[in-house]
Amino acid sequence: QVQLVESGGGLVQSGGSLRLSCAASGSIFSGNVMAWYRQAPGKQRELVATIASSSRTNYADSLKGRFTISRDNAKNTVYLQMNNLKPEDTAVYYCCARNALGPDYWGQGTQVTVSS
Repeated sequence: QVQLVESGGGLVQSGGSLRLSCAASGSIFSGNVMAWYRQAPGKQRELVATIASSSRTNYADSLKGRFTISRDNAKNTVYLQMNNLKPEDTAVYYCCARNALGPDYWGQGTQVTVSS
């Protein structure tokens, strides 16, 4: 059974940093594209960043330069380093493992709140 568990969320002041982690278990990870999404209150879920098994990355244009996605295949973990956080970054952040054979896998989400 596939399981994704996010951690690292919390309350931070504007301009601060957080690092989110997503630990994966089950028969996934090293070959999967991993992604972070976020969903702010009253808004649709949006893509934050992706990282391929080759470690090739892709970011939402508005987040380039502040957010960095990385992965450690030995630990089955993907990270999201978030710097210079802004109040508009407040959202629930979700880890996703893309699944070419069926529905994607999702974590339960971790809340990030940025105070002004």
